Amino acid sequence: VQLQASGGGLVQAGGSRRLSCATSMPFYRFNRMGWYRQAPGKQRELVAYITSGGSTNYTDSVKGRFTISRDNAKNMVYLQMNSLKPEDTAVYYCHGTTWENSYWGQGTLVTVSS
Repeated sequence: VQLQASGGGLVQAGGSRRLSCATSMPFYRFNRMGWYRQAPGKQRELVAYITSGGSTNYTDSVKGRFTISRDNAKNMVYLQMNSLKPEDTAVYYCHGTTWENSYWGQGTLVTVSS
């Protein structure tokens, strides 16, 4: 199973960016898909997730600014990031879980300049 994240780059504070994650396995096989991030010198943290039933959850620091969504037909998961702040700078990772396993994609770097 492969998760391919894309969409990172350099963005100014206050700007927006959309991350995409393509899965090689049909989305319905995942119980949950989400985005994590790891800033320099910090531990990896959960940013947001979406369940197979469509429920979403966000870490407090991104609530109201980030939106996770999915396209079942395309086996894609997205993270729309608005009102970006320098503290959002991190490598963002796509993650998926099934009943049997947990899968990580490669990271995509988002740099927010002040």
